[in-house]
This record gives sequence, structure tokens and C-alpha cells, in this order.
Amino acid sequence: MIRPTQACTPYRGRFAPSPTGPLHFGSLVAALGSYLDARRHGGQWLVRMEDLDPPREMAGAADDILRTLEAFGLGWDGPVLYQSNRSSIYENALDQLRRAGLLYPCTCSRTEIAAALNALGRTGVLAYPGTCRQRPSGSRPDHTLRVLTADAGIVGFTDTLQGPQQQDLEREVGDFVLKRADGLYAYQLAVVIDDADQNITHVVRGSDLLDSTPRQIHLQHLLSLPTPAYAHLPIATNAAGEKLSKQTGALPVDRRRPGDVLWRALTFLGQCPPGELRRAPPGEVLEWAVGAWDLKRVPGITGVVVDDRA
Repeated sequence: MIRPTQACTPYRGRFAPSPTGPLHFGSLVAALGSYLDARRHGGQWLVRMEDLDPPREMAGAADDILRTLEAFGLGWDGPVLYQSNRSSIYENALDQLRRAGLLYPCTCSRTEIAAALNALGRTGVLAYPGTCRQRPSGSRPDHTLRVLTADAGIVGFTDTLQGPQQQDLEREVGDFVLKRADGLYAYQLAVVIDDADQNITHVVRGSDLLDSTPRQIHLQHLLSLPTPAYAHLPIATNAAGEKLSKQTGALPVDRRRPGDVLWRALTFLGQCPPGELRRAPPGEVLEWAVGAWDLKRVPGITGVVVDDRA
């Protein structure tokens, strides 16, 4: 089968935040990097709201994120896509995998998975050992749905920033979940379907998602979908070396000082903005940044200490 290609497709990038809280510095870095790469290539930049997990979401966070992007001059193309409206589309993809014999129900708990791995002498490994692959399909209603990785082999790709990557998917990850026991669709499924439906050609995002990329490429292969080009930016960490997030107490970016915050984000991304831009309006900062943007200057590392209280 000849898989679709995006080689001749105009550049389309995206920023896909989860509305679990206000936009913090680490998220702004990801938004800015993807925005600048798209605009530098004369491409489109889309915004997608990954609101798949209601228990983790904060009321009003999605609208607050959009207002913050606007305050920083990061205008997007087209309507915002909300994953919460796309359940039927994700279910159709699961049906396709099910018909191909690539999907099966799993009732294993985390304790049972750990015990099975220990029995196999794989202590410390997090990969699912395939316990439910051969079980009868009449499982309990509270089951997950996992996709087979037995024929995935070594999944490799070249990341624009992090270089060649490869993963033995079956051994290092195992059959992974596409639908949770609570009925919610997994990120790995939704991101693959949405990137394809939105004709995304380039994914510029944080390096905390680097390890997820082979799983997404595996699903793209199984569903005959194109694989975008990937570039994983360094992630911002706090003084304790923890990724900036709601869970680690990251503060919202200050919408009252967009020029200064954008200047710090550009510095974090290795772009060396002139000092006078710290006091400039966001439009002026972004005009300079689009013209100066060079992905090759972005540090190819996975963590940089940032004081987001500055």
C-alpha cells in the first residue's frame, strides 16, 4: 500500500494545549516555537484544544488560554478544534483497527501488570506484557482497549532538533491504550486522527512528548495516515528540575508584560533577541522573531532551568 505523502503540501503547524489551567511559561515556549516555525515558512498555524480528560480540566481554562494567545499576538488560522466534539471520529478509527484485528479489550490493573512483568524478570520495565492478547473477547465492561504492537518492530524517525530516534515499541512500551476503562479516548489516538484531519505537516512541541512519537507513528502506519515532520523543543523546568506544569506550581504568564515574556521565551529558544524588544509591543517582537527565527539555534536539550516568577 502506498501511504499518503505531505512532501508537496503547504506548511501547516499547530499548538494543542490541554485546558488544565492557565498558560504558563513552558506552554508559551511551545506555542511560540510552533507559531514562529509556521510563519517563517509562510504556513498556517492552527490551535487545537485537547479537552479529552474532563476530570483534569479547569473550568474556563480553554477560553483563558485563547485570550492569553491573543494578548501575546499569537493569532491562529481558522476555527479552534475541540477534541471533546470529535468522539464519533475517534470511534470510527477504533472500528477500523478492530476490523483489522489490531484492537483488543484489557482488564489488567496496574498491580497485575507489574506482577506479570516481575514474573517475566522485567523488573522496572513499564511496558505492557500482552497479558490480555489471548483472553476471550467477552470481558468485563470496565476494560480498556489496547492496540497490538507485535509487528511494529523498531520504530524510528529523525527529529529536526533531537536527531535520530528509535524505539522497540513492543518491548519498551507494549500494546498501548487507545480507549480508557472510563470511556475516554486516549491522547495517542486523538492526536494522530486530528493531525491527519487537519493536514498538519509539521509538529513543533515540547520534548516531553518525544517518547510518545513512535506510538503515534505506529498508529499512523496502521491507519494509513501521513507522518508529519517532528521537532521537539527543550522543556522549561523549575529550580528542582521539574517540568513547569500546574502540578509543579507553574505560574500563569503575565499578560500585562507580553513583550518581556516573549523576549524571555525567545532567549530560552536560543534566538538572541535584542534587549530593546523587552519593552516593545508583542506585534513588534513577533515581527522581529519571524524574520530571525532559526530552528537550528534552538538548544537540542530536554530541560532548562527557568524562574517563571521573574
